[in-house]
Amino acid sequence: MKESRLLKLIAERSANLGPLVAIGPGDDCAGLRIAPNPSFPPALLITVDQLIQDRHFDRVTPLDLVARKAVSRSMSDIAAMAASPAWSLATGALPESMSDADADTLFTAMQSVARAFGCPLVGGDIATVPAGAPMVLTVTVAGTPHPTRGAVLRSTAQVGDALYVTGRIGGSFASGRHLTFEPLHVQAIALADTLSAGLHAMIDLSDGLGRDAARIGDASGVCLRILAPDVPLHADASPRGVLACAADGEDYQLLFTAADDGDCPAELPGGVRVTKIGRVEARTEGGPGCVIVDEAGHEHDATQLGWDHQ
Repeated sequence: MKESRLLKLIAERSANLGPLVAIGPGDDCAGLRIAPNPSFPPALLITVDQLIQDRHFDRVTPLDLVARKAVSRSMSDIAAMAASPAWSLATGALPESMSDADADTLFTAMQSVARAFGCPLVGGDIATVPAGAPMVLTVTVAGTPHPTRGAVLRSTAQVGDALYVTGRIGGSFASGRHLTFEPLHVQAIALADTLSAGLHAMIDLSDGLGRDAARIGDASGVCLRILAPDVPLHADASPRGVLACAADGEDYQLLFTAADDGDCPAELPGGVRVTKIGRVEARTEGGPGCVIVDEAGHEHDATQLGWDHQ
């Protein structure tokens, strides 16, 4: 199975989901209406993500950090659409060998993190798996769209837009930052407050700058052109440079396109830096959704630079 292919098939086969569905598969969150009127915008944005032991964290990771990442991954999807979190649900498939004390520690920490992010846990389900099998946690988070801008989609980038990224990228998994990152929902809301309709498209960088940028390009029918020298990297990121870092994944920064009119803030709440790293261009027939231009001026198809279950 190749994840990107399966996601594409799901999106293609998910048309006509009914009048209550405003945004279906293919974005960071689904969008649901409260009345079956196609002219109504979505009233609720909802997302779900999994955290799997031995893939997203190892067996010696402290349970409080496991809990934090489980909630934060879904919160990052809420941020990607500039939504305000409201509530969450969680399920856990826990090894039979897990002690009652460890289970209490895990779910107490998940509830604490969820409350801190403004999406308290309101329910869920628990099951067991054989001793030695990986633990699996899933967290669903629901939120409300920005009251004036509305939900920010992947499919609304425009030719001529500037392309921006928050923070720095690279080396998240190797450094351990993937366990402690802050979901940027507060910053995303501030961005929507400032730019309003000038904020055109956005995604969170969970699978890698290259692959996720290409998702905006594909959804919008454009090409995102990234200038490698302008991409801000962590000091401990791969010495192989931007192309390697663009494939790392687990950065959980925001990548967005906006009108290139100089109104984009250089900094968001919490001191989060915003950097212009490229622009949106017309897409040639059969061309990629994203290219990265290196220091020598060579273009690299960035579509496959990132994580893919396969």
